Amino acid sequence: MSEWKVFYTPEAREDILSFDKSQRNQILKAIDRVSENPLPDTEGGYGKPLGNRKSINLAGCLKIKLRRLGVRIVYHLERTEKGMEIIVVGIRADDEVYRIAAERLKGRKT
Repeated sequence: MSEWKVFYTPEAREDILSFDKSQRNQILKAIDRVSENPLPDTEGGYGKPLGNRKSINLAGCLKIKLRRLGVRIVYHLERTEKGMEIIVVGIRADDEVYRIAAERLKGRKT
């Protein structure tokens, strides 16, 4: 199984830098693991599909949950390029991570 390329939005890079070194290592390790097969879990991958919920439209995006850290990572797949773009990395605070992801995606084609 070939690994997908991982890309980060500038904001997602900043998100990751906001965590301490130990947390960053865990986050990057999780992203690396998921990049081996970032397809939706319905297709045998690791990603959990997101959709429309509470007027937040993240259709086409997937999430990674790091339960121990309380962190959510939202990403989008470019299947033709075999690319995985990290949109947001944040502490789970109700739906805040998802609202941030939707805001970052607004106005751009995914």
